[in-house]
Amino acid sequence: MIGLVRKLRQSGVLGLNARNARYVLQHNPRHLYPLVDDKVLCKARLKAHGIAVPEQLGVVRGQYQARLLAQRLEQLDAFAIKPATGTGGDGVLVTLGRRGSDWLGPGGSLLSIADIQYHVSGILAGMYSLGGQLDSALIEALVRTDPVLRPIAPEGVPDIRVIVFRGVPVMAMVRLPTRRSGGKANLHQGAIGAGIDMATGQTLSAVMHHDIVNEHPDTGIPITGFQMPGWEGLIRLSARCFDAVPLGYLGVDIVLDEHHGPLVLELNARPGLAIQIANRAGLQHRLAFVDRLENPEGLGVQARARYALEGMLPR
Repeated sequence: MIGLVRKLRQSGVLGLNARNARYVLQHNPRHLYPLVDDKVLCKARLKAHGIAVPEQLGVVRGQYQARLLAQRLEQLDAFAIKPATGTGGDGVLVTLGRRGSDWLGPGGSLLSIADIQYHVSGILAGMYSLGGQLDSALIEALVRTDPVLRPIAPEGVPDIRVIVFRGVPVMAMVRLPTRRSGGKANLHQGAIGAGIDMATGQTLSAVMHHDIVNEHPDTGIPITGFQMPGWEGLIRLSARCFDAVPLGYLGVDIVLDEHHGPLVLELNARPGLAIQIANRAGLQHRLAFVDRLENPEGLGVQARARYALEGMLPR
């Protein structure tokens, strides 16, 4: 056991307690948490800084408004409803189109207006919110995944998670939905996490649950060696998010939309540590590298992004 602990420490693996004590508590001021924990506030903040986000179609803030949903959704075909303060993709309801008076859900299911109202009522009651507090339901335009990602993500909406420390992007992975994950990019539900080389944007190793995988389980297509499109722009976009919400230890989730390009889906003040498994590399050496820089927060976006793009981060 002592040998295992020593080996993990040497490889720079960051544990949960160390993440919270050294990085979240020290670098993330509490007064900024609402700006990322509440998706409605987060979208407004990002838009104010010129960062593209999925279109907001409405917000349902109480049970009275939920009873009037039929009028608000009458003209909408494809959209997503999500809890404003939800986490991990829980409580997200997606419609893909219309069939008569109903909406088509993933897998061909049909959703009536009563089904949607029931789901929204659960969101408002806090069924999916942080700490179980009363919540709001956010209605967003459906993200249409860029077809260039379909070889490694045949269904669902994949997203790219970038860890940004003191404004410097330090580690990234792409989360790929699978049939087992129900089309969600949620690693705990069976999605694949593939690490990404920060300098080149090519996928590295990948994991599904605790197993190393080289091919997508639904298609058999190789996952490693895939070139993420527009990688330099994605790294700069993640660095810009620090300017919008200056949390020192920040998770940035980006989706690639067929029509609108890269969109920031949400920010996270407590990004998980599974990204280390996907990359088969620890975070600590990279975080320590940034800590040795002189005032990285004072650098511009280009200067902060170049540490990743020019391969200066420790492996």
